[in-house]
Amino acid sequence: MRNYLIGAALACSVSTAALAAPGLGDEIYGATVESGEFEAEARYGALVGGPDDGEDRLKLEAAYGVNDRFRIGVVAEFEKEPGLPRKAGALAIEAIYALGRVGSIDIAAYAEYEVALDGTDKVETKLLLQRRTGPLDIRFNLIAEKPLDSAAQVALEYAFSADIETFGELRLGVAAFGELGTFRHFLPDAEHFAGPVAKLEIEGLGPELELQAGYLFALGKARDGTNGQFRLTLGLEF
Repeated sequence: MRNYLIGAALACSVSTAALAAPGLGDEIYGATVESGEFEAEARYGALVGGPDDGEDRLKLEAAYGVNDRFRIGVVAEFEKEPGLPRKAGALAIEAIYALGRVGSIDIAAYAEYEVALDGTDKVETKLLLQRRTGPLDIRFNLIAEKPLDSAAQVALEYAFSADIETFGELRLGVAAFGELGTFRHFLPDAEHFAGPVAKLEIEGLGPELELQAGYLFALGKARDGTNGQFRLTLGLEF
């Protein structure tokens, strides 16, 4: 009960075996922080085709840049399986700390603590790398996740995106998510998703509005459960 109350004051996030598809509802984080900026974001991901067709995940995130290095946020995550009602799965708080720049690459560290509502709590860390060259933005997140169970190993994953400004505020690119295994069993035959994405920023409405959409094709073992995943994000920056 104590963990539930602490987490409820923060927000919500889910991790279950049924919804473990890499990248489902997840963000590919940048490595810079804007001081004083408040962000609110809704991210939706759904599996399309195959035995897992219709499984989805919705994440609601709010974050604030405390200064030009430190950003703190809360996340609410909900899941739905075919034929079952949507439910909240866990509660989480996250933080990003910008470490600086090496050459042309910005580097930051990410940490998250998740309180499971039905299951085991977990911690997650990420190494965030970002390179911005003119209209091109490249991001890579190296992810390590550990359920707070002594028998569970650290799971390794990655997230990657590259997009470029095309017409006005429209950006086109690609995104990819996948599993890297564990420290004991690195680079196994695992699940991966990759495909095209589009981003559009709309200004002049007060807060800046950002829309993202994409479709990632299932690769590797992910093809056993689905054909791919649809992604949609709505974000506001104040």
